Amino acid sequence: MPEGTGDSDGEWPPYPAAEIAAAWRRERPGAPTESIEIVTPIWWLAKLFADDRARALRAANIDAASLDLLSVLRRSGPPYSLTTRQIAYRTLVTAGAVSQRVARAENQGLVERTAEERTPGKAGRAAVRVTLTDAGHELIEQSVDEVLSREARLVNELSVTEREALASLLGKLLQQVREQTASGEQRSS
Repeated sequence: MPEGTGDSDGEWPPYPAAEIAAAWRRERPGAPTESIEIVTPIWWLAKLFADDRARALRAANIDAASLDLLSVLRRSGPPYSLTTRQIAYRTLVTAGAVSQRVARAENQGLVERTAEERTPGKAGRAAVRVTLTDAGHELIEQSVDEVLSREARLVNELSVTEREALASLLGKLLQQVREQTASGEQRSS
């Protein structure tokens, strides 16, 4: 069990991240502990959400990579077709990972892959277009309902106002962290 996540009875303290921060301030006065009560719960939530999503995906008989691929195609709207470059951009994975995901989904009959005509006078390789099949469409419809319903239940105790405020703050934090880590180095304040 992660540090501060519970005692021997499996009970969680009221807010274990606060206890971790307090312990570091006590043991290392002057240590920069201001992030602990933000980052630690985000890590724990990510783990809890990921574990629950994995259970939902097993129940829906789909893996996370396939869900990601089929979801991005489904969200693109009719005709549910994107180039591999568009998929890579929208899923934030490498071209190689997209290629592997597409090949696996194609073998399962969930997508079709076609080479697009090269534009006259343009150098380089022709784009590869990936299109959701009827079987892929059916699987993503069932899977997304299962996943989103479970995730909605996990956050439903927050009021609409609380969810909107949290979403706004998380978006702001995500943008800030992306900007600070984009070059692989943190900028000093």
